[in-house]
Amino acid sequence: MTKDGGKQDRKAQQYGVTPQSVDFNDWYNEVVKKADLADNSPVAGAMVVRPYGSALWENIQRWLDDRFKATGHESLIFPTLIPMGFITKEADHVEGFAPELFTVNKIGTEELAEPYVMRPTSETIIGHMWSGWLNSYRDLPFLHYQWGSVFRAELRTKAFLRTSEFFWHEGHTAHADESEARGEVRQMLDIYHEFCRDVLALPVVRGEKTASERFAGAVATYSIEGMMRDGKALQSGTSHYLGQNFSKAFDVKFQTREQREEFAHTTSWAISSRIIGAIIMTHGDDFGLIMPPRIAPIQVVVIPVGRKDNFDQMVEEGEKLAAELRAQGVRVKVDKRDGVTNGFKYNDWELKGVPVRIELGPRDLESGVVVVKSRNGDEKETLPRAEAVGGMTARLDGIHDWLLSRATSFMLEHTIPVDDFETFAAKIEEGNWVRAYHCGDADCEKSIKEATKATTRNVPLDDAEFFNEPGEGQCVKCGKPSAYGKRVIFGRQY
Repeated sequence: MTKDGGKQDRKAQQYGVTPQSVDFNDWYNEVVKKADLADNSPVAGAMVVRPYGSALWENIQRWLDDRFKATGHESLIFPTLIPMGFITKEADHVEGFAPELFTVNKIGTEELAEPYVMRPTSETIIGHMWSGWLNSYRDLPFLHYQWGSVFRAELRTKAFLRTSEFFWHEGHTAHADESEARGEVRQMLDIYHEFCRDVLALPVVRGEKTASERFAGAVATYSIEGMMRDGKALQSGTSHYLGQNFSKAFDVKFQTREQREEFAHTTSWAISSRIIGAIIMTHGDDFGLIMPPRIAPIQVVVIPVGRKDNFDQMVEEGEKLAAELRAQGVRVKVDKRDGVTNGFKYNDWELKGVPVRIELGPRDLESGVVVVKSRNGDEKETLPRAEAVGGMTARLDGIHDWLLSRATSFMLEHTIPVDDFETFAAKIEEGNWVRAYHCGDADCEKSIKEATKATTRNVPLDDAEFFNEPGEGQCVKCGKPSAYGKRVIFGRQY
């Protein structure tokens, strides 16, 4: 081991976080807890999101909410409880969700004639309400969404990734024709892609799910797929064209211009709190989180460095520096904790992934300089105060670009085209995604999953940023002609 490697290992041990290379699962769980993102709760399978994690989710909500409203969508609020009879009206929907449902059979001591289901998703109850709101083509489109919790039973829980209660928005829209509805589905998928790339520094692959991976009750499902640092895939957002399936089940119909009665074409789409898991597992390192600057709750932490006799003065000076940064639109926190060593503070904020740390001591104040440390670098810089403040936005943008470039390079390096099943299985086992031709048969997909634990992630769209080149070949498993006109992405998933 090199001298620098030993130094890095000792530093990681000081943080108390298991290195990713030793156990990625332990690393993740420790980071979530020690970075104060979330904690276990007394409710089985559910988590408590702590203020730092909540602030991150609020920033995510704020950006997406503004984007939804800018595209003409309106928010609404629906009950958490849904009549069981609604869930059973759409056959594929009930079959898909039956194993995950939480049911309420009593109110107080009184048995309910019909149980309620705790919301797994809201297509059914929204369809019921739409049927009373929709009369004419003039009423369309309905462009609605809501923020809230959903409930799905999970056997193996993992904070942010798989919990029995999690948080999301769910968009629901209704349209007069298929073309407009499909345009909505694509618009939202592209908004998710923009959000991941330009705000979270996450490279994702836009594509269509295979039939066996579609949302229950959908005609077509599209997803964005991200690669985590262990090579597994995380479905980071979905957008569904539901056709007229739910409209027919809930009588969502309207009178056309030609005075005919037709059923509406509907969509749904969502990003959930799983996206926080994607941020952690795409950008984190052996020392903890690295927060993408544009979404980070705290972009810069200012650490006053002083002795007992001048600490209060340095805190005051730190607040002045923070005010200068806030005037530049930067989110700043001054670490005022007394009786805690500077080394502990440095480690703590690195673990939490704050993009930039500024140290300010009495000598720095006299010299008109500050010490700056970016989370993605090893070296400290001593800069004139005005330069550090004036250049902070550019520094944060540079960290964003570095994160996106690093994650993109990792994904490209670990996504391998293969043409035979022996190589397929070996590359999956090594922690890669595989690009392979496939026949489209659900039983063949199932046999691949049973043999390798890999599933189809999606079939990249023609204008997707990655892996979209056309091609023909034989199925990597059974040898039949490929069904999609290009290679399908396979990988193990969270």
